[in-house]
Amino acid sequence: MSDTTDLLRTRLLHRYENFTLQCEVDLPAQGFTIIFGRSGCGKTTLLRCIAGLTRAEGEVYFREQCWQNAKNFLPVHQRPLACVFQQPALFPHLDVGGNLEFALDRVKSDAQKISLDDVIAWLALENLLTHTPSQLSGGQQQRVAIARALLASPQVLLMDEPLASLDLDSKAEILPYLEQLRTRLSIPVLYVTHSADELARLADHLVLLEDGKVRAAGGLHELLTRPDLPLAHLDDAAAVLEAVILQHDKHYHLSQVSVEGGSLTVALSTLAVGSKTRVRILARDVSITLQPIEQSSIQNSLRVRITDISPDRDTARVLVRLELEGAYILARITRRAADQLALQIGQWIYAHIKATALMS
Repeated sequence: MSDTTDLLRTRLLHRYENFTLQCEVDLPAQGFTIIFGRSGCGKTTLLRCIAGLTRAEGEVYFREQCWQNAKNFLPVHQRPLACVFQQPALFPHLDVGGNLEFALDRVKSDAQKISLDDVIAWLALENLLTHTPSQLSGGQQQRVAIARALLASPQVLLMDEPLASLDLDSKAEILPYLEQLRTRLSIPVLYVTHSADELARLADHLVLLEDGKVRAAGGLHELLTRPDLPLAHLDDAAAVLEAVILQHDKHYHLSQVSVEGGSLTVALSTLAVGSKTRVRILARDVSITLQPIEQSSIQNSLRVRITDISPDRDTARVLVRLELEGAYILARITRRAADQLALQIGQWIYAHIKATALMS
């Protein structure tokens, strides 16, 4: 058996009705791993099998721990994990403070890894502690559910589409808290979603499921822009770049951020200079020239190298994958433009970005 010290190792087979989940994947034992795919592809089933809520054939190892194999099967309450589902399932007769204390009381003091004060601060629950669940919005209830799960001091946190039942305003409210947890938690988080926005904002790693099988698994930045995967061919196909705030221009309401291969100008950010963030660049917002251009309304330009030119699902267009010092972006342009420019793999060109979204 391969070393499982730094992995959540799964080899699972589960058959029911007309669907089969057959999943073999090693997941990093840190960061946010997004399990992504269309409805019905097996995302929730995979999560339930890892949790032990659904009994599948095969094996699950977390670091040195065997959660199940051919001879042993740990029930869910013996696996060192916590789950957050679509519905928060808070105790209606307890206020927020009581719900949190209930979770804390079930953990031995020497096993506590996250303090109550930290969780309350991380999820901004200070002013909600005396409220009952019925007095909370959907987003607030889900923040309490996440806090309660963290107070169980799990070694793995499983989240099954925790924002799916929320309206757009509630999703916008809670996403920044989840983004902050990415940088604060030292435990792995397995997060199921079919939302491309949640994927782009939260993922460190990605498992792409199709029809019960793993189509691809790896780092977010690599898989988002791979032309052989469906993510690169979505209408909103985009690349995500890690960025750092360089400076603010309050006169023009703009901020400058550094990315691999250069810098970009974005709408004014509330983040402090030096803060880490992410930038999302849609493939349809990238144009290509062979030489730098001047006196243009397009403010963002990067020198890049072509690594792939592939047919797009729109037969009038091609998808061009562009490298900038190890990171990648995509450009969706017409086939005629690609022919007129005589684009070739390995060629150095200029990518001009019409719009750039700061993800914060």
